[in-house]
Amino acid sequence: MFKPNFTYTNKIVKNLTHIAGDRAVILNIPLIPKWDVSLRREAVLRSAHSSTAIEGNKLSYEEVSRLAEGRDVMATRKDRQEVLNYLEALGKISDFANKNPFTINDLLEIHKIVTNNTLQNQSDEGFIRNRQVYVGNGIGGVIFRPPDTDQVPILLRNFLDWFNSIEVNDINSVIQAGITHYEIVRIHPFIDGNGRTARVMATLALYKRGFDLKRFFALDDYYDQDRQSYYEALRNIDRNTLDLTEWLEYFTDGVALSIKVVKDKVIGLSRDIKFLKERGQIALNDKQIKIVEMIIKNDRVYMGEIAKEFKITRQAALKEMNKLVKLEVIKLEGMGRGAHYKLI
Repeated sequence: MFKPNFTYTNKIVKNLTHIAGDRAVILNIPLIPKWDVSLRREAVLRSAHSSTAIEGNKLSYEEVSRLAEGRDVMATRKDRQEVLNYLEALGKISDFANKNPFTINDLLEIHKIVTNNTLQNQSDEGFIRNRQVYVGNGIGGVIFRPPDTDQVPILLRNFLDWFNSIEVNDINSVIQAGITHYEIVRIHPFIDGNGRTARVMATLALYKRGFDLKRFFALDDYYDQDRQSYYEALRNIDRNTLDLTEWLEYFTDGVALSIKVVKDKVIGLSRDIKFLKERGQIALNDKQIKIVEMIIKNDRVYMGEIAKEFKITRQAALKEMNKLVKLEVIKLEGMGRGAHYKLI
Protein backbone atom coordinates (compact mmCIF):
# COMPACT_ATOMS: atom_id res chain seq x y z
CA MET A 1 0.00 0.00 0.00
CA PHE A 2 1.09 3.56 -0.67
CA LYS A 3 2.78 5.14 2.34
CA PRO A 4 3.36 8.92 2.24
CA ASN A 5 6.72 10.25 3.38
CA PHE A 6 6.70 13.56 5.24
CA THR A 7 7.69 15.24 8.49
CA TYR A 8 5.59 17.49 10.73
CA THR A 9 7.77 20.59 10.74
CA ASN A 10 7.21 23.61 12.99
CA LYS A 11 5.73 25.45 10.00
CA ILE A 12 3.21 22.70 9.25
CA VAL A 13 2.19 22.38 12.91
CA LYS A 14 1.81 26.15 13.20
CA ASN A 15 -0.35 26.24 10.07
CA LEU A 16 -2.53 23.37 11.30
CA THR A 17 -3.01 25.15 14.64
CA HIS A 18 -4.13 28.36 12.91
CA ILE A 19 -6.39 26.37 10.58
CA ALA A 20 -8.10 24.57 13.45
CA GLY A 21 -8.62 27.82 15.38
CA ASP A 22 -10.00 29.79 12.44
CA ARG A 23 -12.23 26.90 11.38
CA ALA A 24 -13.72 26.76 14.89
CA VAL A 25 -14.49 30.48 14.72
CA ILE A 26 -16.21 30.09 11.35
CA LEU A 27 -18.35 27.15 12.45
CA ASN A 28 -19.42 28.82 15.71
CA ILE A 29 -20.37 32.28 14.44
CA PRO A 30 -24.15 32.54 13.90
CA LEU A 31 -25.03 33.40 10.32
CA ILE A 32 -28.26 34.17 8.53
CA PRO A 33 -29.06 31.17 6.26
CA LYS A 34 -28.75 33.29 3.14
CA TRP A 35 -25.23 34.26 4.16
CA ASP A 36 -24.41 30.55 4.36
CA VAL A 37 -25.66 30.21 0.80
CA SER A 38 -23.76 33.29 -0.33
CA LEU A 39 -20.45 32.12 1.17
CA ARG A 40 -20.87 28.64 -0.32
CA ARG A 41 -21.72 30.01 -3.75
CA GLU A 42 -18.73 32.36 -3.70
CA ALA A 43 -16.39 29.52 -2.73
CA VAL A 44 -17.65 27.30 -5.55
CA LEU A 45 -17.35 30.09 -8.12
CA ARG A 46 -13.85 31.04 -6.99
CA SER A 47 -12.75 27.40 -7.07
CA ALA A 48 -14.11 26.91 -10.59
CA HIS A 49 -12.57 30.16 -11.82
CA SER A 50 -9.16 29.64 -10.24
CA SER A 51 -8.75 25.94 -10.99
CA THR A 52 -9.53 26.38 -14.68
CA ALA A 53 -7.53 29.64 -14.91
CA ILE A 54 -4.43 27.78 -13.71
CA GLU A 55 -4.74 25.62 -16.83
CA GLY A 56 -5.10 28.61 -19.15
CA ASN A 57 -8.85 29.25 -19.14
CA LYS A 58 -9.50 32.91 -19.99
CA LEU A 59 -12.90 33.46 -18.33
CA SER A 60 -13.04 36.10 -15.62
CA TYR A 61 -14.66 35.50 -12.24
CA GLU A 62 -17.65 37.59 -13.34
CA GLU A 63 -18.05 35.47 -16.50
CA VAL A 64 -17.84 32.27 -14.44
CA SER A 65 -20.59 33.68 -12.22
CA ARG A 66 -22.80 34.40 -15.23
CA LEU A 67 -22.23 30.89 -16.61
CA ALA A 68 -23.22 29.41 -13.27
CA GLU A 69 -26.49 31.35 -13.48
CA GLY A 70 -27.20 29.84 -16.89
CA ARG A 71 -26.37 33.03 -18.79
CA ASP A 72 -24.21 33.09 -21.89
CA VAL A 73 -20.77 34.69 -22.11
CA MET A 74 -18.53 35.64 -25.01
CA ALA A 75 -15.85 32.95 -24.87
CA THR A 76 -14.56 29.92 -26.72
CA ARG A 77 -16.60 26.75 -26.48
CA LYS A 78 -13.75 24.98 -24.67
CA ASP A 79 -13.36 27.70 -22.03
CA ARG A 80 -17.09 27.67 -21.31
CA GLN A 81 -17.21 23.88 -21.15
CA GLU A 82 -14.21 23.60 -18.82
CA VAL A 83 -15.86 25.92 -16.29
CA LEU A 84 -19.24 24.19 -16.53
CA ASN A 85 -17.51 20.83 -16.08
CA TYR A 86 -15.67 21.97 -12.97
CA LEU A 87 -18.84 23.43 -11.48
CA GLU A 88 -20.57 20.09 -12.09
CA ALA A 89 -17.74 18.18 -10.42
CA LEU A 90 -17.86 20.45 -7.35
CA GLY A 91 -21.63 20.04 -7.23
CA LYS A 92 -21.21 16.27 -6.90
CA ILE A 93 -18.62 16.33 -4.10
CA SER A 94 -21.13 15.10 -1.51
CA ASP A 95 -22.16 12.21 -3.79
CA PHE A 96 -18.57 11.10 -4.28
CA ALA A 97 -17.91 11.46 -0.55
CA ASN A 98 -20.52 8.78 0.08
CA LYS A 99 -18.61 6.26 -2.05
CA ASN A 100 -17.15 3.75 0.37
CA PRO A 101 -14.77 2.56 -0.78
CA PHE A 102 -13.85 5.22 -3.33
CA THR A 103 -12.77 3.23 -6.39
CA ILE A 104 -10.76 3.77 -9.55
CA ASN A 105 -14.07 3.92 -11.43
CA ASP A 106 -15.15 6.81 -9.19
CA LEU A 107 -11.89 8.63 -9.98
CA LEU A 108 -12.48 8.01 -13.68
CA GLU A 109 -15.97 9.43 -13.34
CA ILE A 110 -14.58 12.62 -11.79
CA HIS A 111 -12.09 12.92 -14.64
CA LYS A 112 -14.87 12.32 -17.18
CA ILE A 113 -16.92 15.15 -15.66
CA VAL A 114 -13.95 17.53 -15.48
CA THR A 115 -12.83 16.93 -19.09
CA ASN A 116 -16.17 16.24 -20.81
CA ASN A 117 -16.08 17.53 -24.41
CA THR A 118 -12.81 19.41 -23.91
CA LEU A 119 -10.02 17.01 -24.88
CA GLN A 120 -8.73 16.57 -28.41
CA ASN A 121 -9.59 12.87 -28.27
CA GLN A 122 -12.84 12.16 -26.45
CA SER A 123 -11.64 8.59 -25.90
CA ASP A 124 -9.22 10.05 -23.33
CA GLU A 125 -12.03 11.50 -21.20
CA GLY A 126 -12.62 9.32 -18.17
CA PHE A 127 -9.93 6.77 -19.08
CA ILE A 128 -6.50 6.00 -17.69
CA ARG A 129 -3.82 7.11 -20.15
CA ASN A 130 -2.62 4.52 -22.62
CA ARG A 131 0.58 6.31 -23.65
CA GLN A 132 3.44 8.19 -22.07
CA VAL A 133 3.00 11.92 -21.44
CA TYR A 134 5.41 14.69 -20.51
CA VAL A 135 4.99 18.09 -18.90
CA GLY A 136 6.90 20.69 -20.90
CA ASN A 137 8.16 24.17 -20.18
CA GLY A 138 6.59 25.68 -23.30
CA ILE A 139 9.88 25.93 -25.22
CA GLY A 140 10.48 22.30 -26.01
CA GLY A 141 12.01 21.21 -22.70
CA VAL A 142 10.67 18.56 -20.33
CA ILE A 143 10.19 19.60 -16.70
CA PHE A 144 8.36 16.51 -15.51
CA ARG A 145 8.19 12.92 -16.72
CA PRO A 146 5.36 11.01 -15.00
CA PRO A 147 5.66 7.29 -14.19
CA ASP A 148 5.61 4.84 -17.08
CA THR A 149 2.16 4.12 -18.47
CA ASP A 150 2.14 0.47 -17.39
CA GLN A 151 2.77 1.55 -13.78
CA VAL A 152 -0.27 3.84 -13.55
CA PRO A 153 -2.93 1.20 -12.64
CA ILE A 154 -0.70 -0.23 -9.90
CA LEU A 155 0.13 3.21 -8.48
CA LEU A 156 -3.53 4.24 -8.48
CA ARG A 157 -4.59 1.03 -6.78
CA ASN A 158 -1.96 1.46 -4.07
CA PHE A 159 -2.91 5.09 -3.55
CA LEU A 160 -6.64 4.36 -3.31
CA ASP A 161 -5.99 1.51 -0.85
CA TRP A 162 -4.38 4.15 1.36
CA PHE A 163 -7.10 6.73 0.65
CA ASN A 164 -9.79 4.25 1.79
CA SER A 165 -7.84 2.78 4.70
CA ILE A 166 -8.68 3.12 8.39
CA GLU A 167 -5.12 4.31 9.00
CA VAL A 168 -5.68 7.47 6.96
CA ASN A 169 -7.97 8.74 9.72
CA ASP A 170 -4.92 9.04 11.96
CA ILE A 171 -3.57 11.73 9.62
CA ASN A 172 -4.81 15.31 9.88
CA SER A 173 -7.49 15.86 7.22
CA VAL A 174 -5.64 18.84 5.72
CA ILE A 175 -2.49 16.74 5.41
CA GLN A 176 -4.50 13.96 3.74
CA ALA A 177 -5.90 16.47 1.24
CA GLY A 178 -2.41 17.77 0.46
CA ILE A 179 -1.03 14.26 -0.04
CA THR A 180 -4.00 13.39 -2.26
CA HIS A 181 -3.45 16.47 -4.39
CA TYR A 182 0.23 15.74 -4.90
CA GLU A 183 -0.06 12.00 -5.54
CA ILE A 184 -2.67 12.41 -8.29
CA VAL A 185 -0.44 15.00 -9.97
CA ARG A 186 2.62 12.77 -9.57
CA ILE A 187 0.99 9.64 -10.98
CA HIS A 188 -0.50 11.74 -13.78
CA PRO A 189 -3.03 9.01 -14.62
CA PHE A 190 -4.65 10.90 -17.50
CA ILE A 191 -3.61 12.37 -20.82
CA ASP A 192 -4.89 15.77 -19.68
CA GLY A 193 -6.93 17.22 -16.81
CA ASN A 194 -4.69 15.83 -14.07
CA GLY A 195 -4.38 19.14 -12.22
CA ARG A 196 -8.10 19.81 -12.15
CA THR A 197 -8.82 16.23 -11.09
CA ALA A 198 -6.21 16.48 -8.32
CA ARG A 199 -7.75 19.70 -6.99
CA VAL A 200 -11.25 18.17 -6.99
CA MET A 201 -9.85 15.16 -5.14
CA ALA A 202 -8.25 17.41 -2.50
CA THR A 203 -11.62 19.13 -1.99
CA LEU A 204 -13.27 15.72 -1.79
CA ALA A 205 -10.77 14.54 0.84
CA LEU A 206 -11.57 17.53 3.05
CA TYR A 207 -15.31 17.05 2.65
CA LYS A 208 -15.14 13.30 3.23
CA ARG A 209 -13.34 13.87 6.52
CA GLY A 210 -15.96 16.41 7.64
CA PHE A 211 -13.56 19.34 7.44
CA ASP A 212 -15.52 21.51 4.99
CA LEU A 213 -19.11 20.30 5.13
CA LYS A 214 -20.38 23.85 4.61
CA ARG A 215 -18.14 24.22 1.53
CA PHE A 216 -16.93 27.72 2.48
CA PHE A 217 -13.28 27.30 1.48
CA ALA A 218 -11.86 28.00 -2.00
CA LEU A 219 -8.34 26.55 -1.91
CA ASP A 220 -7.73 26.99 -5.64
CA ASP A 221 -7.61 30.78 -5.23
CA TYR A 222 -4.29 30.42 -3.43
CA TYR A 223 -2.69 28.41 -6.24
CA ASP A 224 -3.93 30.80 -8.91
CA GLN A 225 -2.58 33.91 -7.19
CA ASP A 226 0.99 32.73 -7.73
CA ARG A 227 1.00 29.95 -10.28
CA GLN A 228 4.79 29.86 -10.48
CA SER A 229 5.06 29.06 -6.77
CA TYR A 230 2.34 26.41 -7.17
CA TYR A 231 4.21 24.67 -9.99
CA GLU A 232 7.54 24.96 -8.19
CA ALA A 233 6.10 23.46 -5.01
CA LEU A 234 4.87 20.48 -7.02
CA ARG A 235 8.14 20.10 -8.94
CA ASN A 236 10.53 20.48 -6.01
CA ILE A 237 9.76 17.05 -4.56
CA ASP A 238 12.73 14.68 -4.70
CA ARG A 239 11.75 11.89 -7.12
CA ASN A 240 13.78 9.33 -5.20
CA THR A 241 12.63 9.96 -1.64
CA LEU A 242 9.20 11.45 -2.45
CA ASP A 243 9.50 13.50 0.74
CA LEU A 244 6.34 15.65 0.72
CA THR A 245 7.32 17.91 3.61
CA GLU A 246 8.08 20.98 1.50
CA TRP A 247 4.90 20.53 -0.54
CA LEU A 248 2.82 20.16 2.62
CA GLU A 249 4.32 23.35 4.04
CA TYR A 250 3.15 25.13 0.90
CA PHE A 251 -0.23 23.38 0.93
CA THR A 252 -0.98 24.15 4.57
CA ASP A 253 0.08 27.77 3.95
CA GLY A 254 -2.65 27.91 1.32
CA VAL A 255 -5.32 26.32 3.48
CA ALA A 256 -4.46 28.62 6.39
CA LEU A 257 -4.69 31.70 4.19
CA SER A 258 -7.93 30.57 2.53
CA ILE A 259 -9.60 29.88 5.85
CA LYS A 260 -8.44 33.18 7.34
CA VAL A 261 -10.13 34.98 4.43
CA VAL A 262 -13.39 33.21 5.24
CA LYS A 263 -13.00 33.85 8.97
CA ASP A 264 -12.51 37.58 8.39
CA LYS A 265 -15.54 37.56 6.13
CA VAL A 266 -17.90 35.91 8.62
CA ILE A 267 -16.61 38.05 11.50
CA GLY A 268 -17.31 41.11 9.37
CA LEU A 269 -20.79 39.87 8.54
CA SER A 270 -21.68 39.21 12.15
CA ARG A 271 -19.87 42.12 13.83
CA ASP A 272 -22.13 44.38 15.87
CA ILE A 273 -25.31 42.75 14.58
CA LYS A 274 -27.06 42.29 17.89
CA PHE A 275 -30.20 40.80 16.40
CA LEU A 276 -28.29 37.63 15.49
CA LYS A 277 -27.83 36.88 19.18
CA GLU A 278 -30.96 38.47 20.57
CA ARG A 279 -33.56 37.32 18.08
CA GLY A 280 -32.00 34.34 16.37
CA GLN A 281 -31.95 34.02 12.62
CA ILE A 282 -33.79 36.57 10.48
CA ALA A 283 -34.47 35.83 6.82
CA LEU A 284 -33.26 38.71 4.69
CA ASN A 285 -33.50 38.92 0.92
CA ASP A 286 -30.44 39.42 -1.28
CA LYS A 287 -30.88 43.19 -1.46
CA GLN A 288 -31.17 43.51 2.31
CA ILE A 289 -28.07 41.35 2.83
CA LYS A 290 -26.16 43.60 0.43
CA ILE A 291 -27.27 46.68 2.38
CA VAL A 292 -26.08 45.14 5.66
CA GLU A 293 -22.74 44.26 4.04
CA MET A 294 -22.38 47.87 2.83
CA ILE A 295 -22.94 49.16 6.36
CA ILE A 296 -20.46 46.67 7.83
CA LYS A 297 -17.84 47.73 5.31
CA ASN A 298 -18.30 51.48 5.71
CA ASP A 299 -19.80 51.69 9.22
CA ARG A 300 -22.78 53.60 7.82
CA VAL A 301 -24.72 54.11 4.61
CA TYR A 302 -26.59 57.07 3.10
CA MET A 303 -29.86 56.98 1.21
CA GLY A 304 -28.21 58.23 -1.96
CA GLU A 305 -25.68 55.38 -1.83
CA ILE A 306 -28.49 52.81 -1.65
CA ALA A 307 -30.32 54.39 -4.58
CA LYS A 308 -27.10 54.45 -6.63
CA GLU A 309 -26.06 50.90 -5.73
CA PHE A 310 -29.37 49.33 -6.77
CA LYS A 311 -30.24 51.84 -9.52
CA ILE A 312 -33.54 52.73 -7.86
CA THR A 313 -35.25 55.97 -6.85
CA ARG A 314 -34.67 57.49 -3.43
CA GLN A 315 -38.30 56.68 -2.60
CA ALA A 316 -37.75 53.00 -3.41
CA ALA A 317 -34.52 53.07 -1.38
CA LEU A 318 -36.43 54.55 1.57
CA LYS A 319 -38.91 51.65 1.44
CA GLU A 320 -36.05 49.14 1.61
CA MET A 321 -34.45 50.92 4.55
CA ASN A 322 -37.77 51.20 6.40
CA LYS A 323 -38.15 47.40 6.18
CA LEU A 324 -34.77 46.90 7.85
CA VAL A 325 -35.61 49.52 10.48
CA LYS A 326 -38.84 47.66 11.25
CA LEU A 327 -36.87 44.40 11.62
CA GLU A 328 -34.62 46.25 14.10
CA VAL A 329 -31.57 45.50 11.98
CA ILE A 330 -30.62 49.15 11.35
CA LYS A 331 -31.42 52.55 12.78
CA LEU A 332 -31.54 56.08 11.34
CA GLU A 333 -29.12 58.64 12.74
CA GLY A 334 -28.76 62.34 11.97
CA MET A 335 -31.00 64.69 10.02
CA GLY A 336 -31.10 66.35 6.61
CA ARG A 337 -28.06 65.75 4.40
CA GLY A 338 -26.23 64.07 7.27
CA ALA A 339 -28.93 61.43 7.81
CA HIS A 340 -27.50 57.93 7.57
CA TYR A 341 -28.17 54.36 8.68
CA LYS A 342 -26.13 52.18 11.03
CA LEU A 343 -26.50 48.67 12.38
CA ILE A 344 -28.26 48.34 15.70
